[in-house]
Amino acid sequence: FTAIFASISIIEDRREGFLQSVLVSPASRASIVLGKLFGIATLATLQGSLFLLFTPLAEISLTIGTTLAAICALFLVSFGLAGLGFYFAWRLDSTQGFHAIMNLVFVPLWILSGALFPTTGASVWLAWIMKLNPLAYALDVFRHILYWNNSVRKENFLDFTFSFGITLLFTITMTFLCVQSARKQ
Repeated sequence: FTAIFASISIIEDRREGFLQSVLVSPASRASIVLGKLFGIATLATLQGSLFLLFTPLAEISLTIGTTLAAICALFLVSFGLAGLGFYFAWRLDSTQGFHAIMNLVFVPLWILSGALFPTTGASVWLAWIMKLNPLAYALDVFRHILYWNNSVRKENFLDFTFSFGITLLFTITMTFLCVQSARKQ
């Protein structure tokens, strides 16, 4: 949630005039976008990493390696979701519109990610929609990392490399779209 909704500051910066002063600076639009995305992703990663402290309650044992891998994956996903929020915030003029659009986009992404119910029990058409959801693959990356050393049934997991590739592709695509949006305005 932090990765997406932190982008609302773009709308506030535009309204206050700060964004215009940043845009006329000698910094490239790409560096402005990347700086914003890195800041948001870092904040979201720090907040999300706190949940790793509770993994023993779910009987998940983490090593230093799996903890670092989980934090890196969290940063990758946060960067992509920050890009999603940035992409919409760049186009909108009101915080109310941003909240409405983000709820319209993000809530279905979250519900259909497999975090609330697995794809195996879903109807055929719903399972196909879930397979198109980039968050489903990000969730699968986290499941692989968190259960790396545990004896959990992993037959419902997708291939780690494939899931990681889709997650990386989502992040790169969102970053590219954000940079292109900033260059057009």
